[in-house]
Amino acid sequence: MLSRLIRDGKFSTLFRVLLVIADILCINISSYLALLIRFELKWSSIEAECLMAVNRMCLFNTIVTLLLFLVFRLYHSLWRYASIKEIVNILIACFIAAGIHISSLFVCYRYFTKSYVIVYLMLLIVSVIAVRFSYRLSRHLFGTYAHGGATRNTMIIGAGQAGNMVINEIVLSSKLDARIKCIIDDDPSKHNTYVHGIKVIGGRECIIEAAKNYNINEIIIAIPSAGKKTLSELIDICRQTEGQLKILPGVYQFVNGEATLEKLRNVEIEDLLGREPVKVDIESIINYVSGKVVLVTGGGGSIGSELCRQIAAHNPSKLIIVDIYENSVYDIQNELRRKFPELELVVLIASVRNTERMNSIFAKYRPNIVYHAAAHKHVPLMEDSPNEAIKNNVFGTYKTAHAASKYGVEKFVLISTDKAVNPTNIMGASKRICEMILQSFDKHSKTEFVAVRFGNVLGSNGSVIPLFRKQIENGGPVTVTHPDIIRYFMTIEEAVSLVLQAGAYAKGGEIFVLDMGEPVKIIDLAKNLIRLSGYKVGEDIEIEITGLRPGEKLYEEMLMREEGLQKTANSLIYIGKPLEFDEKELFEQLDRLYEYAYNESDDIKSVVEQIVTTYKEKETDKKRDDDILSSQFEEIGDRENFSRKLSRFF
Repeated sequence: MLSRLIRDGKFSTLFRVLLVIADILCINISSYLALLIRFELKWSSIEAECLMAVNRMCLFNTIVTLLLFLVFRLYHSLWRYASIKEIVNILIACFIAAGIHISSLFVCYRYFTKSYVIVYLMLLIVSVIAVRFSYRLSRHLFGTYAHGGATRNTMIIGAGQAGNMVINEIVLSSKLDARIKCIIDDDPSKHNTYVHGIKVIGGRECIIEAAKNYNINEIIIAIPSAGKKTLSELIDICRQTEGQLKILPGVYQFVNGEATLEKLRNVEIEDLLGREPVKVDIESIINYVSGKVVLVTGGGGSIGSELCRQIAAHNPSKLIIVDIYENSVYDIQNELRRKFPELELVVLIASVRNTERMNSIFAKYRPNIVYHAAAHKHVPLMEDSPNEAIKNNVFGTYKTAHAASKYGVEKFVLISTDKAVNPTNIMGASKRICEMILQSFDKHSKTEFVAVRFGNVLGSNGSVIPLFRKQIENGGPVTVTHPDIIRYFMTIEEAVSLVLQAGAYAKGGEIFVLDMGEPVKIIDLAKNLIRLSGYKVGEDIEIEITGLRPGEKLYEEMLMREEGLQKTANSLIYIGKPLEFDEKELFEQLDRLYEYAYNESDDIKSVVEQIVTTYKEKETDKKRDDDILSSQFEEIGDRENFSRKLSRFF
């Protein structure tokens, strides 16, 4: 109820109404209580003339006082952040109001007890201040309970203006579940002093000991003016404790509205997207996954493991994870068993290239739904080992899909990529062949075969973010292949949730395309990650342009122009119209491709070009490249506007 009022903008109005009501009570209670105190707390002793005068002046006094409070903005201040200025306004308003009230009593009734004046004024001031500062008082007295039971013991490093700002916000905020235990500052003159009632216990030499004594599990460095050397020294000391380390942004970022204390936290991958997280219809996912036997190939990888997490949360009757790499699948196995102890989980080590192994798995477990995430995806590595890309991606998909069709799987969902559109690398071309295989299978099988195509996934194994982070940790440089290279990005959680929902929409034969939002310049991504890590671009960490890698292009297209787009119930999921191709010719070409791949032919890319007519081993048409790149920027304005628009979010 309260959150809805705040969202609708009605809470401030309600608060002011309540404040007016409280003031009416304060004014009148102060009047009668002052009279009662004057006559020694005996109501029967109050002189009739004095009581009559107060009664008759009650309405006039209330209206005049409320108007004065309005003039002095006592109903428009944010009392949560009230300072000396607000106290002064209260004092002035109360003095004037009391003066008018007393003057009116003496003018109208001439005889009136004089001691009433001082008592009434004091009671009015105390009650008005108490009403407005009651929230802050309760936070001070019951801070632990106001933050909830699971508070974090916090150490603040820095007793200056920034530290004061952090402490004040944490004490007052109901959203920050921290309890400040101590303050550290290297300035000896501040030692053994107090900031908001919290002791400055000493300099950096006290950090480790204090962290143990106060059971500190969070440390906030609130020295935005500290140089890199000082910051590095403090971080090295703090790393010897068990506290989670956070760094306050520069004060200028608060002034510009680029950061707030309630957002003080570690840098997350989602921060680099510059948009709200994607939301999906959970009910549609639950309805088609719940109670089903689900098999995920490549379940130990970034996408595969997240698929397993989200599927496990939607109550499948059984979840089967297939992966060739035992270490990665071991981790997701332990995680799922810990989080979902009731889940019937089967983990199998197997290669999707092995026909007999895949057939035996499908024959034994009879899965209803298959998510095929097993693939080689690293573009430059696959350029150097194209035969392996074809063996794993193309024929691994073929054999898995064939087993799915043979053993009556209901739905088969291929995890594809935007690199399958007009591919310039063997990885993208292999994925395009996989899509063609599924479209062919779908026409001759009861199984619904579909593909889901999306762009780069932030934080996945082998992606750019982990690379940038490692380079930043090592002191740089951060390597970017080209200053104009752009990519579409989505988080792992977003991509997988949309994959699950696309599977719910599947009728068979579709290529689902996920709306990845606006493209991001990789160099801007690198700059923002450096800044969010607490460094300055060009000073602390350099950016180095290394040149495009084999098979890499400046842009990625989500859909071939001739495929078109069809909307679904989810505005972020589209269906591409399947391209027509000769199935008989495709399977004849696949026979030849199989022979070339397993004979380790050096000329395998030429065979791939015959199957995927849009595949070009090298991007030779520079004009076409520039035209498509320009069109990407036209969608969001020129390059300068794009960079400026993106930078708002960091």
